[in-house]
Parts: sequence; C-alpha cells; structure tokens
Amino acid sequence: MRVEEAIVYLLATEGHGMSAETLAEQINLRLYRRRDGQPIETSQIWAVVFRNPDMFVRDGRLIRLMV
Repeated sequence: MRVEEAIVYLLATEGHGMSAETLAEQINLRLYRRRDGQPIETSQIWAVVFRNPDMFVRDGRLIRLMV
C-alpha cells in the first residue's frame, strides 16, 4: 500500500477530516512501513497532500478527501 492509498483509506473509513499528526500515527500503527523501517512523518503526509490537490482538501489543520 502506498502512502496516498493509506491516507485515502483512513479518511474514507473515518468519514471526517483528520490532522496530519493523526494520519501519520494511524498509518504507522497499522497500514504502512517505509522501506528503511522508519515511521512516516507528518511532513511526508503534508507532502502527499500538496502533491495531490485533486485528491485532498486542506481545511485548516485538517485534511479531507476531495469528493
């Protein structure tokens, strides 16, 4: 699973916006592990969101799915 897919999965299953911190925490706990074994950082979540404006909406500190 790619980071983008993990973010979409969490946002879709939760049904509401989430902070980058919460997304990183949940992804690290159960969905994704980097090749080098290090946890996903909040900055990586934001990088994915900024690279995919057609998928995600920034609402203050929350990240939502583009519907």
